[in-house]
Amino acid sequence: MTIRALLFDIDGTVADTENLGHRHAYNRAFRKLGLAFRWTPRLYRKLLQQSGGRERLLHYLRHYRPELGSQAAEILRDVTHWADRVHRLKTRYFRSAIAAGKVPLRPGVHRLISEAKAQGLKVALVSNASPETISALIDHSLAELAPMIDLVVSGADVPAKKPSPDGYLQAAHRLGLHPDECVAIEDSSMGLQAAAAAGITTIVTHNSHTLDDDFSAAALVLDALGEPDRPCVPVRGRIPSGCHYLRLADIAALARRR
Repeated sequence: MTIRALLFDIDGTVADTENLGHRHAYNRAFRKLGLAFRWTPRLYRKLLQQSGGRERLLHYLRHYRPELGSQAAEILRDVTHWADRVHRLKTRYFRSAIAAGKVPLRPGVHRLISEAKAQGLKVALVSNASPETISALIDHSLAELAPMIDLVVSGADVPAKKPSPDGYLQAAHRLGLHPDECVAIEDSSMGLQAAAAAGITTIVTHNSHTLDDDFSAAALVLDALGEPDRPCVPVRGRIPSGCHYLRLADIAALARRR
């Protein structure tokens, strides 16, 4: 079946937001609240197994039992409200980092979205992220591409976040397409599981947080989408054309094989 849409995950896929934005923003929020703990890269990699920011905060409190200092009484009263407050503060710092240009797009994202639109394809963003986080990226890192984005599905728009397929199924439905007509671009096993459960061919561009994830269900695994002057490296499978960067024609060829 002919592909008619590209569905991009955001965090870690469109931009390296986890490494360059979110973790630092969480730590700034913790510092602002007088908390002594910080999330290291190694710890944050484990926390990314949770489906969203608030979920990570609650998981961390339950399973790591950090010293809570002056925040302990509020957490005891209403831990969910506290997690919401920390997440809002984190989002403010994240937006500041995005606005300062500290979180650029990953190689090949701008090129591939532009190529897809030039060929008449739909482009959607499908993410577990909050609407506030996504809007920050659209306003800044994705500003030039914003008119090319036909649809955004956030974690707030669906009954269940990834690894549930709800986001991808909703995206296909709202675009008026069958899942077979879509290809997803993901960076994690959680996202791959969601897209695969929706029946969508998936290409993975891993990052430092997802190197050890199981990507056996992916049509192709790369270290990035690549550019003519910034080659990508196939990790699993091969680019159909043999080119050193992924093109729309390659994506179409991979979809036909599924």
